[in-house]
Amino acid sequence: MKIVYCDGACSNNPGPGAWAYVVFKDGRPVSMATGVEDQTTNNRMELMAAISALEAEDDCTMIVDSKYVKDGITDWIKKWKINGWKSSTGAVKNVDLWQRLDNLVQSRNVIWEWQKGHAKNVHDYVDELARGAVLK
Repeated sequence: MKIVYCDGACSNNPGPGAWAYVVFKDGRPVSMATGVEDQTTNNRMELMAAISALEAEDDCTMIVDSKYVKDGITDWIKKWKINGWKSSTGAVKNVDLWQRLDNLVQSRNVIWEWQKGHAKNVHDYVDELARGAVLK
């Protein structure tokens, strides 16, 4: 199974943002991508990193440094869907992206893992890709 590391970044949240992912197979990078948006938030870029990776990959282990993404897709989303995409505080933020991610996950075998960011691991490289894309 492939391992995908993804991350998002935003300058002046909200502000210009970017996302990045790197796909590993047998311990070696096999593909990567980045994307940018002029006006966005960090949470949206974290979600876009996962969405973009899953649009390109099927079954994988998805490693994120965002508890918002990991907890949202593995736990919170169940209640959101039951409650008509409402949380305890009102409408779910970024619902358009949560619905896209949910649709992708339905047709794939995805294992979600959280890994601390900025901890001298592969995520540092993916974070650099995303932050570098914001600056361009």
